[in-house]
Amino acid sequence: MSASVFGKVVAGVAGAAVAAQAASVALVDTSDILRPPGALDEADFLSRCIKCGRCIEACPYGALIADSSPTGPGTGAPTLSLRDQACRMCQDMPCIPACPTEALHPLDSREDIRMGTAVIKRELCIAVTGMRCEVCYRACPLIDRAITIDFHMRENDAIHSVFEPIVDPEVCTGCGLCVQRCVISTPEVAVEIVRDREKALAMIEEEQAKMVSSSPF
Repeated sequence: MSASVFGKVVAGVAGAAVAAQAASVALVDTSDILRPPGALDEADFLSRCIKCGRCIEACPYGALIADSSPTGPGTGAPTLSLRDQACRMCQDMPCIPACPTEALHPLDSREDIRMGTAVIKRELCIAVTGMRCEVCYRACPLIDRAITIDFHMRENDAIHSVFEPIVDPEVCTGCGLCVQRCVISTPEVAVEIVRDREKALAMIEEEQAKMVSSSPF
């Protein structure tokens, strides 16, 4: 085999490998990854985000971090690790004007933020299963609006009440402060932020349909 033919073969194999890797990366689903305030759907966000890191630098609380996934279209794009630091919903939302490409679209107020919707896992929530806990409720920046407390008596118990946190998906911004402050970590946190609204609504409906027993002990 001549050098020129060999070179073409190597180039062809290398090109095929790169194409295959690109295809596999494109198939990575990042739609559930949380994005900063102002991000719309994942397709719009990734088509605009140049992964410059300016929004990360602008966050005064260090809530935004670069996605460290080894491969995928979102690698290097801003995301959040809610148990470490949730979004504080700054009044001036400095991450948004810091973005040079409008991957983070301007919002009129912090109440317009829609990063996702909180879904409470009722079988893990100690407020549902028998203990008094209002941590997520108290942590919510839109207290008594995004999260309210449903007071009701425990089943077959005339003495003890249940103080169950209820999320209003129409108001919840998905900031994740409820996740950061949740006192439950094993087997997992009792609340999560779901980015896809329809998925979140279905999960909330499923959770509310569960029969969860409570005990004061």
